[in-house]
Parts: sequence; structure tokens; C-alpha cells
Amino acid sequence: MNVNFTAKPIDFKLGEYLSKGFELLKKDFGNIFVAFLCCFVMAIIPFCGMLGAGNFYQYLRKVNKGQQASPGEIFNFDKFMPYFILQLILIGGILALYIPMAIIMITAGALSGGEPSGWVAALMVPYIIFMYAAILYFALKGFYIPALISFKNVTDVKTAWDASKIMTKDNLLSIFLFSLVVGILSQIGIIACGIGLFLTLPFMYVANFFAYDDAINQIERDEISEIGIKEKY
Repeated sequence: MNVNFTAKPIDFKLGEYLSKGFELLKKDFGNIFVAFLCCFVMAIIPFCGMLGAGNFYQYLRKVNKGQQASPGEIFNFDKFMPYFILQLILIGGILALYIPMAIIMITAGALSGGEPSGWVAALMVPYIIFMYAAILYFALKGFYIPALISFKNVTDVKTAWDASKIMTKDNLLSIFLFSLVVGILSQIGIIACGIGLFLTLPFMYVANFFAYDDAINQIERDEISEIGIKEKY
């Protein structure tokens, strides 16, 4: 486990991330699109989808800084383990939420002989609401985990989770709206019979990159300022 930063609440700039995402995508669409295709290939490989996305964010960071970057960098497996562990935790969490629902449905079916039962609906509706609320909460509170793994080399998932909780403090609504808008814009390609998704989906990654990059920059700027203050004394 390596921690070389101090987490702090982030000033979330929703509109800025969207506009910068459009600008970068328009500026270098060809290379970004090729890198996105590499990310798509990684997503097909079991347990490599999040790793591919994390590598894509690192690639975009180089492109944004004008550094030499190759789409082949998406196939880097140096940070496989933290993303692999993160995916196992997510799978375990989802199973933990769905198993009770499955047990209730199977039990209800056995007791009622396959006939619909009012008490089952009375139990299932609030549980389903709770389940999706829990998924949404953890997704929002863990928003910055990919940034911490990819940009700050955090290898311990619990450390990344604890830091992300601090970074998202008072920003859950903004992050939710950002994710909603980005999700809608990235799905516009469905109108073009699905083919357009390959043109609009990259925007989701690019917009997320700017949200992640700005958060890390805010933390690093504060750390530099604190060092300067200490040196004066």
C-alpha cells in the first residue's frame, strides 16, 4: 500500500469537464478513437474492463498534456491487481444485494404455488428501492477510485475508497448530474442504429478523465502550497 497524497473535498466543475471533453475529443478524435477501440477490446477480456478504462485515462492525460502517447498503452497490465480486486468486490457486493431478493422470490413461489402474492410485492418494492439506492450511493462515493489507482498509484482498494469518500464530500448531487448528462450524451449514438455509439461513447471517458484529472490536480496544488508555507517557517 502506497499513499503519497492527502485527500480533500473537491471543487466539482461540471460544466468545465463537459466542455473540455468536447474540445479534446474534437481536437484529436482519430487517435482517441483508436485508443477507445483498444479499451473496448480490453473490456472483452474477463476482468480487464476497468483496467482498460484506467489505462485509457492515463493515455488521455498524456494527450491532454501534449506528451507522446500510443494507443497500445491501453494493453498495459501493470495495475491489473488493484482493478481485479475492485471488480471482485463489486461482484461480491452485487451478489450480496441480489441473493436475498432471489431467496424471497423462490420462497414466495414455493409457498404460494406459483400464484402472485401481495405480501411478496410489499417486501420486494422497498427492497428493490433500497438495493438501487445502495448501488447508486456506493457508485457516487467511489467515483474517484479509478483516478486514485491510475493517477496516484494507490494499490489498496480500501485506501482508495476512504480517500474517494472524502473527495466526494458535498459533491454527490453534482457528480450524479454529471454522470447522468454524460451517460445521456454518450448514448445518443443509439439513434444511428448502434453504430454511432462508437462515436459518442468515447466522450464519456474523455469527460470522466477531466473530472479525475482536475481532482488530482486540486489535491497536488494544495500539497505544493502547504509545502511552500512550511518552508517559509
